[in-house]
Amino acid sequence: MKIKNAIIILAIIIGATSCSSEQLVLEVTTFRTKSTVNNSVFNKLDAEVERNFTINQPGFIKRQSGVDDNGNYVVLVYWNTNENAEASMKKFMSDSSVTEYASMIDGSTMNMSRYIIEDSFNANTSEFIEVMSFDTKLDINLDTFSKTNKSVETEFTSKQNGFKQRITGANEKGRQVVAIYWDTKSNSDVALQPFMEAPISKKFMGMMDQSSMNMGRYKTLKSLKNNTMELTNKDKVVALLNSFNTGDQTPISYINPNKYIQHNLDVADGLSGFGEVMHHAPEGGFKANVIRAFQDGDYVFTHTEYDFFGPKAAFDVFRFEDGLIVEHWDNLLEVQKPNPSGRTQFDGATGITDLDKTEANKKIVKNFIEKVLLGHEMDKLTTYINPTKYIQHNPAVADGLDGFGAAMKYFAENGLVMEYTKLHKVLGQGNFVLTMSEGKFGKGDDTSFYDLFRLEDGKIVEHWDVIQSIPAKENWKNTNGKF
Repeated sequence: MKIKNAIIILAIIIGATSCSSEQLVLEVTTFRTKSTVNNSVFNKLDAEVERNFTINQPGFIKRQSGVDDNGNYVVLVYWNTNENAEASMKKFMSDSSVTEYASMIDGSTMNMSRYIIEDSFNANTSEFIEVMSFDTKLDINLDTFSKTNKSVETEFTSKQNGFKQRITGANEKGRQVVAIYWDTKSNSDVALQPFMEAPISKKFMGMMDQSSMNMGRYKTLKSLKNNTMELTNKDKVVALLNSFNTGDQTPISYINPNKYIQHNLDVADGLSGFGEVMHHAPEGGFKANVIRAFQDGDYVFTHTEYDFFGPKAAFDVFRFEDGLIVEHWDNLLEVQKPNPSGRTQFDGATGITDLDKTEANKKIVKNFIEKVLLGHEMDKLTTYINPTKYIQHNPAVADGLDGFGAAMKYFAENGLVMEYTKLHKVLGQGNFVLTMSEGKFGKGDDTSFYDLFRLEDGKIVEHWDVIQSIPAKENWKNTNGKF
């Protein structure tokens, strides 16, 4: 997402609204940060945005930010009037101090709604927030719904340990919002099952259009005990690759100096091999633009646009032990022109979602590689790939199964091969899965295939790859092998 567009959206997060009512305004915005972002840094910037800008605006009441266990963020902003919110937005639009903050948000994951409320915020000591939005069923009388909504608080929620406040409202289209503030997550957890079983809750939920319901449970950023600058393994890898641009020597310390197993066959083993490559960098050094970064246990894998002896598309895989990088694999390919569908080797979705489906998605992709690409069970293709939505970033292949079929036909008619012979590794995070395979390509050259897949609802919907020939063994600069 371009910075200008990000700032516009962030203006809305900080306090913009277009409602005409003079009642209090609540904005609820959810989003994810980009996969390459250090969220500790983002959380710090979030506090600075509030402290340096938002609280100084006329009519500002409260701004709270939270994050759930899967990395989904929420920002809730309360204003006295619509005019206050509009004035804040206009001022915010010219404030350059939010640019870095805005650039860290994945705009494709953002969802914002505005609601008119009657309750004044008074839950300042809350450390946990539940936010639920939904539409009522079409045949529900809104006066009856409103009475039932209020009864939920008086008959159930207000009686629970740790309850702070329950705020309700609706937007101009009639969509409802309920924000419940708790002292701690544990007290909210304890109340969940009894809520589902309470008669007033069942009556309340029976008035909802269940298909429209969206529920989030968030720890406030200010309550996080680990909201420090401590780096995750993914943060360390991104910092290491970004050091190509900055010249910062600190990230070198993230590599174990006594154990660094190198699988790039053009680079000697160990930290000395890495240093030798850096020593031969051209004037101006190497450059790296990390497009996507993921973490799977002790592994971190990235999708990066390099200027590395010329423009390159690459996947890198790093393995960690005790917080240090001890092993590295990669595949690199010269940057190509856009493919027949106009897509590049780098564009496309970046937002990580469905963290609870990581293992299921890895299994789907593993089965696709083994049954279709290794086992040649082409009749199972649509079992794994969405037949109506398949976005392709291979430089030579168009979108859709038709594009895949046309590429296979071209190979067959020209005596070329694309043969997968062994799957070595499957790594994933949420809706993204990377596979590392070997086989034959083109005229039969030994080849390494790195494929990145994005999944939706159990089907592959997007694909990037880097295909690289494996050099003859006599030309290897280490003995670790490609895989």
